[in-house]
Amino acid sequence: MRNHRKHTVLAAAAIAALSLGLTACGGGDGASGAKDAGSASSAQTSAGTGDNGTADGGTADQTSAKSGSGSTGGSTSGGSATGGSTAGGSTGGSKTGSTGSTGQKSSAKAPACAYGDIKVTAAKADEVPTEHIVLTATNTSGRSCTLLEYPLIAFGPIQTAKDIPAVAKSKPATLVVLKAGEPAYANVRVALGGVHEDNKVVKEFNVNLFAPQGPAEGSIVVKAPAGGLAVDEAAAKTGYWTHELRNGADEF
Repeated sequence: MRNHRKHTVLAAAAIAALSLGLTACGGGDGASGAKDAGSASSAQTSAGTGDNGTADGGTADQTSAKSGSGSTGGSTSGGSATGGSTAGGSTGGSKTGSTGSTGQKSSAKAPACAYGDIKVTAAKADEVPTEHIVLTATNTSGRSCTLLEYPLIAFGPIQTAKDIPAVAKSKPATLVVLKAGEPAYANVRVALGGVHEDNKVVKEFNVNLFAPQGPAEGSIVVKAPAGGLAVDEAAAKTGYWTHELRNGADEF
């Protein structure tokens, strides 16, 4: 009986020891596993942090690079702005000045020739019968003036005379500015030649000038060439004032 108990106690002790050993082994494995898992987790975290760090570092580098680019861009922009300032400012200013200058020149151009500034004479063209005359307008004002458009001719009383139309192709490309004493010319067709029942003999006629807003006030009385002119108002046409008569443009 005593031996049996002794064996039982020994067996129980052995089982307890085995149990403790197993628990210890199991605990150790668990701790190791936890530690390993922790290490792995740490490693992953580290790795992740490292990757993120690298990525962040890359981002930081990129950001830095972008900042650098921004900086450079800023400089470039600054350069452009400066360039814009130079181009837009100076050049633009230059252009504006130029335009302003042109505007001043334009405003400083010679005023329109008025009645009293101009002497007009008429001469027959070298042809038989006479179909054309040449009007010569001479600046007698003592200063420069601009002879606008064409002569407004009245072959007869101004109030009832037929308007003589101008020939468009004879219009000059630039304004006719006459210095003191300078002449300008206009070719005028007075008839189609030969004897016609509508022809009338004219000993003198009136010429008006243009002002910027329309016909100028005052009328210049022009003496017809010797013997007078046989005029057909229905066929009459006038050219524009020009510095000189031009073949083709002033032929009609």
